[in-house]
Amino acid sequence: MEILAMAIEVRRMEHADIAILAEEFGINQGWGDKNVAYFTRYFDEQNAGTRHALVALFGGAVAGYLTVIPNPTYGAFADKGIPIICDFNVLKKFQRRGIGTALMDAAEKLAEQTADEICLGVCLYTDYGNAQRLYAKRGYIPNGSGVWYKDKILPPYAPCANDDDLILYMSKKL
Repeated sequence: MEILAMAIEVRRMEHADIAILAEEFGINQGWGDKNVAYFTRYFDEQNAGTRHALVALFGGAVAGYLTVIPNPTYGAFADKGIPIICDFNVLKKFQRRGIGTALMDAAEKLAEQTADEICLGVCLYTDYGNAQRLYAKRGYIPNGSGVWYKDKILPPYAPCANDDDLILYMSKKL
């Protein structure tokens, strides 16, 4: 049995992607907060120059996306001119096919145009295990500021929830 390699393309988000991303992530994958308004905001921020929105196509079908904020105003790298990768997702039906790697390659290449470092924040619960492993394999290391919760450094023994607001920031020299 011959396995055909499908082409992966990464490009800037186009207006037509908004409805597809909302349907695939928000409806088909069940992530209700990923709706048309959500992706429209990304598209508008891309047009304003405050965010880069990259979309991955696999065999011509929308398979994932990520965004890069050139100069984040929040988190461990706020106002340091170090681009941050945020909201990085590959549809479950397309995972383990190199799409995430292609998106990360494109984000790092984009960041190299203006910086010598790139950063990201990763959640700590099990659903983010694949992302945690991918980042480590790509050379991302924790920045040493500890764990953050609700956009603040979490002090020792402070209460928190293991949710999307519990983040470890990491960076990589380009």
